[in-house]
Amino acid sequence: MRVEDFEEGGRYIVRAEMPDIDPDKDVDITVASGRLTIRAARREERKDKHHSEFRYGSFLRTLTLPEGVDENDVQASYNNGILEVSVPLPAKEKGHRVPGQRGE
Repeated sequence: MRVEDFEEGGRYIVRAEMPDIDPDKDVDITVASGRLTIRAARREERKDKHHSEFRYGSFLRTLTLPEGVDENDVQASYNNGILEVSVPLPAKEKGHRVPGQRGE
C-alpha cells in the first residue's frame, strides 16, 4: 500500500491507500511517544456453488510525528479507499534579530 506524508495548511498529513477495507473494523490508529502507528487488515471471502476465493493482507506503518504536535488532536477520515490522518503543527516561533556589539 502506498503512503505519503506532508505538511499542508498548518497540519501534518498522512495518506494511505487502503481500498476495500472497513475503516471501523479493519483499521487501528494509535499515537504514543511522538509516533503515529497505522495498522490495517483486509479479509475477504467469496463462495459460490463451485468456487471459493479468499483475499487477505495486513499493513503496518509507524511514522515519527513532528516535534511539538498535540497528540490529543489527531483526526482521521476514510474516503474512496484513502485513509487520511492529520494533526495540527505547532506554531513556529519567529526568530528575532540579535544586535552585535563591537569589541574594544
